Amino acid sequence: MVKYIMVWLAFLSAVVASAKSLTVELYPDSLGEGSELYVYPADKPGGVAILMCPSGGYEWLSIDKEGKDMARWMNSLGITYAVVKYRMPHERSTVPLEDVTKAMRLMREKSDEWGVRTLGIMGASAGGHLAATASTHYESAADRPDFQILFYPVISMDSAITHEGSRVNLLGRNPSEEKVRYYSNETQVTKETPKAFIMLAADDDIVPVANTMRYVRALLDNNVKVSLHMYPDGGHGWGFSDGFRYKRQWTEELEKWLREEVK
Repeated sequence: MVKYIMVWLAFLSAVVASAKSLTVELYPDSLGEGSELYVYPADKPGGVAILMCPSGGYEWLSIDKEGKDMARWMNSLGITYAVVKYRMPHERSTVPLEDVTKAMRLMREKSDEWGVRTLGIMGASAGGHLAATASTHYESAADRPDFQILFYPVISMDSAITHEGSRVNLLGRNPSEEKVRYYSNETQVTKETPKAFIMLAADDDIVPVANTMRYVRALLDNNVKVSLHMYPDGGHGWGFSDGFRYKRQWTEELEKWLREEVK
């Protein structure tokens, strides 16, 4: 009986959470191949919104653990939260960023309705590469995120340190040196790159730690504010999982950073 009640309560919680979400098609008809934006407006918006790019090696999307599962927590902080279901590139390198840019523009168009004053980008693993790409490759001030939050990100397409699957899916098997450099985000940082909060585990055996360290170095060299959090262990892909033993630590540190650094 107790087990039944607990399952029922979990179901009710899920219904309540989903009732507050909006699903927005990014493109008319079938042009976007199913690209969508899942939006969770805060009940009491504090002016901040975050757009999340889930991971998946540019091959699939971890839409829950590194996406939707964070919605209720973000809303509790007064943050309007959104998860972008971006298209897989299949070597069409520009496609994921096109979808993220479209999502950011839509969120800014709805800023009055959703109580958005400041819009940041967040991403995990290959989604972290996409978030960093959005932070370094924007074409206008209107497309620039106000801040970036990266979980154990792929940053570089340099074959010496990259995540090979992400590189192949994004760039193909034999990309030009120019294309590799263009999508190696550590080479694209400028003084206008938005401030960053970055977290990872020291024993990450999927995406080399060197990806993060190169990016941090580039940010510091350009006087961009960065908050780096490296945990002793935990590997890769923990997202919002309770199984990551530093979850309370990273969530508290991110909450503090959002309060103090994001206006």
